[in-house]
Amino acid sequence: MLSKIAYLLCTTVMLYCCFVFYPKWDKRQGEAAIGWDVSGYYWYLPSIFIYKDLKYQSFADSIRQKYEPTPEIMQFTRAADGSCVMTYSSGMAFMYLPLFTIAHLSAEPLGYPADGFSKPYQFAMQVGSLLISLLGVWLYRRVLLHYFPDKVTAILLLILVIGSNYLNYSAIDGAQTHAWLFTLYAALLLSVIRFYKKPDYKYAVAIGMLCGLAILIRPSEMICVLIPLLWGMESISIAAIRGKIQFFKKHLSKLTVAVVCVILIGSIQLIYWKYASGHWLVYSYGSDKTFSWLHPHLFDYTLSARSGWLTYTPVMLFSLIGIIPFLKRGRNKVAILSFCLLNLYIVSAWDIWWYGGTGGRAMIQSYPFMFLPLGYLLQHLAERKVLRWLLTPFIILFCYVNVWFTVNAHAAPGLYDSDGMSRAYYWRVVGRWHIENRDEVEKLKDTDELFSGTPQNLKLIYTHDFNTDTNPADSFYISSGMEFSNKFSFPVDKNAANWLRIKATISTGGKEWTQWRMPQFTAQFLDKDNNVLRTRMLRIHRFLNDNETKEFTFDVSIAYDEAKKVNIYLWNPGSDKWLLVKHMEVWSFKD
Repeated sequence: MLSKIAYLLCTTVMLYCCFVFYPKWDKRQGEAAIGWDVSGYYWYLPSIFIYKDLKYQSFADSIRQKYEPTPEIMQFTRAADGSCVMTYSSGMAFMYLPLFTIAHLSAEPLGYPADGFSKPYQFAMQVGSLLISLLGVWLYRRVLLHYFPDKVTAILLLILVIGSNYLNYSAIDGAQTHAWLFTLYAALLLSVIRFYKKPDYKYAVAIGMLCGLAILIRPSEMICVLIPLLWGMESISIAAIRGKIQFFKKHLSKLTVAVVCVILIGSIQLIYWKYASGHWLVYSYGSDKTFSWLHPHLFDYTLSARSGWLTYTPVMLFSLIGIIPFLKRGRNKVAILSFCLLNLYIVSAWDIWWYGGTGGRAMIQSYPFMFLPLGYLLQHLAERKVLRWLLTPFIILFCYVNVWFTVNAHAAPGLYDSDGMSRAYYWRVVGRWHIENRDEVEKLKDTDELFSGTPQNLKLIYTHDFNTDTNPADSFYISSGMEFSNKFSFPVDKNAANWLRIKATISTGGKEWTQWRMPQFTAQFLDKDNNVLRTRMLRIHRFLNDNETKEFTFDVSIAYDEAKKVNIYLWNPGSDKWLLVKHMEVWSFKD
C-alpha cells in the first residue's frame, strides 16, 4: 500500500513539472519539446511521412528557419552527392511513431499546420513521453517488490523521482532517450524475472524485442543483453558458468527466438544506413565525437562541476555505497553489476562527456539496476538505528540538491548554467535560490578569485581612454576574424601589493551566446624570463547585451607566484561580435 501512495506522489510531482512548472510544448526554438537532440531522433518521421524526403532533406532548411530546433542543421550530415545520413539512430523515431500519428491527425482539425513541428506535435512528444515515464515507474515498482518489502519500495520510488535526475528527464526533458530507456529496462527486468521463473516463448520474445529496441535507440545499449544472459549468477565461478551453459542448452530454442528478435529489430538501422549511404555500417556522429576507451573521463563525468553525475545527483552516491551490502545479500549480482560498471565505463569514455551540461544524464537508463544496491543499503540501515539517523539527513539533503538543480536548470534566471558551471561557482550557488551581487558571483564561472574585503593601500598604476578611430595603435578591441587585441603590460611586485584591480568600460554591438566563442578579457602573468605562469580571464559577453556599454571590475591575485609582469589583452576564440574597451584603469592593493 505504501508503494502505491509513493507512486501517486511521484505522479503528482511529475505532472506538476510537466504541465505547470515547465511545459516544453509551449516553448520555442531549442527549448521546445522537439528541440536539440530530440529533433534529431524525431527527424525521421516528418522526413518519411510528411515530406517524403528521407535521403535528400530538401525541406530541412525551411523547417529549421521556421522553428529553430537547433542553431544550425545538426540532425543529419550531407555527403558530397547531396545525400544525407541521420546523426542519430532510428529507435526513438520508432518509439515516437504513435505520438506522431496522433499529433498529425489532430493538427489541421485543431487549426495548426500539419508540418511535423507545430504545437500538437510538441505537445504529443512531451506529454506522451511523460506517460511512458509514468509507466516506467509503475513497472519498476513491480520489479522492486520482487526484491524488497513495500516500505523500502516506496522510499526507493520517492528517491528516484524526487532525488535523482530522473525527474528532469521524465517530466520536463522526457522526450530525450533516457526515461524511455528506463521504461524499457524496467520491462526487461520484469520479463527476465518471469522467464527464469517459468521459461516460455512469450517471455523470450519480449526479452528479444526489448533488447532490440534499446539497441536501436542507442547502439551502446547492446550491453543490455548481459541481463538475460547472466541472470541468476551470483559469482563467476566454474560451477556458475557451467550451470548457465546447461540452462541455455535446455532452452536453446527460446534463446534462438530472442536472438532473432534482436536481429530483426536491429536490422532496421542497418537497412536505413545501406539505403542512405550505400554502407551497412556508418559512424554518423562525426570525427569530433569519439570514445577514449583506454582513458575514460571517469572523474570528470562523475565529479566535475561542469556536468558531474554525482555532483548534480549526489543521492546516487548511496547507490554506490549500497554495493557493499548488495555483494553480501543481493541476488543476480553478476548481471546487475556487470551492466552498471560497463555502462559507467561507456558513458565516461565518450570524449564529449559533458554533453548538454546535464549532470550525467546517460546514467538514468541504468537506474533500474543501480537502485537495487540502494535498496539493500536502505534495508541495512533499517537494521541499524544509529546509521539510519546519521545517513537519513544526507539522503534528504541530496534530494533537495536535485530539486534545486531541476528548478534552476529551467527557471529564469536560474543559477544553474549548463555551459558555465565551475567548481567555485557551484559551491557559491548550490542549494541557494537567490544571491546578492549576481554579476559579481557570475565571474566565478571563469575565475576562482573574487576579492570581497576592503582594499588597502589602493594605488592607481595606469589609466587611459582608448581611441580606435584616430590611432589603431592606441586601441583595445577585437572583431570578427581578429584573434588578439593589442597587449598592455605592467610590472607587478607582490611585496608591494598582492592584488590587481582592473576597471574597464567595455562596449559590444551584439551579444555572443555560445560560450566557447565568447571573447575573453585576459590577465596573463609572466616571470622575469617572460614565461607564462598563469592566466585569469572573464567572458565579458556573459554580462553584456546587444549594443550595451558597461563598466567591469576584474580582481586578480598576484600573491601565488613569482610574477614580474602582467599582460592585459582581449582574446577572441571565434566570435563574429566586436568588443571594444573604451577606458581602462589598473590599480594595485593589499587585502
